[in-house]
Amino acid sequence: MTDRSFTSVSLRRVNRRSILRSAAALTSASIVAKANSAWAQERLAGSGEVVVFSYGGSFTENIRRYVYEPFTKVTGIKVVDVVGDTAEPQIKAMSRAGRIDWDVAYVDTFEQLRGTGIFEPIDYSLWDKESIEGTPQHARLEEAVSIFGVALLLAYDERAFPKGGPQNWADFWDIKKFPQPRGFLGPQAARNLEFALLADGVAKTDIWPLTDDKVDRALKKLDEIKPHIAKWWSAGGEAPQLLINREYAMTSAYDGRILAAIRQGAPIKMVWDGAALGFVRAAVLKGGPNTANAQKFIAFLNRAQVAAAFTQGTGYPAPNTNQLKYLPPDLIPLLSIAPENAWKCIITDNAWLLAKRPDGKTNNDHLQERWLAWRAK
Repeated sequence: MTDRSFTSVSLRRVNRRSILRSAAALTSASIVAKANSAWAQERLAGSGEVVVFSYGGSFTENIRRYVYEPFTKVTGIKVVDVVGDTAEPQIKAMSRAGRIDWDVAYVDTFEQLRGTGIFEPIDYSLWDKESIEGTPQHARLEEAVSIFGVALLLAYDERAFPKGGPQNWADFWDIKKFPQPRGFLGPQAARNLEFALLADGVAKTDIWPLTDDKVDRALKKLDEIKPHIAKWWSAGGEAPQLLINREYAMTSAYDGRILAAIRQGAPIKMVWDGAALGFVRAAVLKGGPNTANAQKFIAFLNRAQVAAAFTQGTGYPAPNTNQLKYLPPDLIPLLSIAPENAWKCIITDNAWLLAKRPDGKTNNDHLQERWLAWRAK
């Protein structure tokens, strides 16, 4: 993993490929196709293909089944998969070579490429009313659309707290009230600093930007908890497994991983207060072979019923909140887009993290250096 780990996700850390195991939780491709066929035939019908980059493994297998196949059935446009770890290096290489082979890419660090002329503006005229109204403005950018969110949040073992566990990051820091062993994400700086500031009483609206004085304050707060971290985890699957094994009683963890564990019966509770939320974007590449089909694909992808299928197939929620009426009721409380959870989350400011400092380093580079120096003490 690179130091881009502050971004919405990294495949190797979060493991987007983890999915909900329950077959009953997955939306039927035929139901999605039937529900959207009349609308798609009217607005999105076409021919040929669209070339889409994504991450391979179970992630792509499931969106192929629950999103791509219905898209082809109702529009007549075939989806061709190109898979890899991250899209950005290949997008840059294609742009330099003057040959764009893809139409759509899922981009982890969209802010790095925004405004460079690599992406086409999104054609929102193809979107239906339910998509526009359900997808928040911050997810509908000129050159990209958020397709799913990933949250780093507090999770705890319900067995360790029969009378109720920690409810926020201040509780996570409260060693007297909750003396049980803790876990914390090791490689990343930004979100850990965010949690420390919340524990120290900083309001959610005042977290960003992570200025030097805030970093000093956060690291001082982290000094308090450092001796009580049983293990610093790095791979996304570690946190829920260590909770299940009772090596942790509480930890930071990725929502998709915890959700998958809960759906398999793990006695874990998610705490949304102060969760750090980031997004992966879908963008249409300028000069791609099938630009018109790419715009139709993006419009289909953000349909409420399709978003519900995406959420259930991957374990990470698409942003269209109108999908909630198509989701199983027991799943909704486990998602960042649930109304009772959404307002508690803090959206990671990737644009600030990628901005350059006077010394030429990005803000994220600077935070990582300070974080690693603190870890080494």
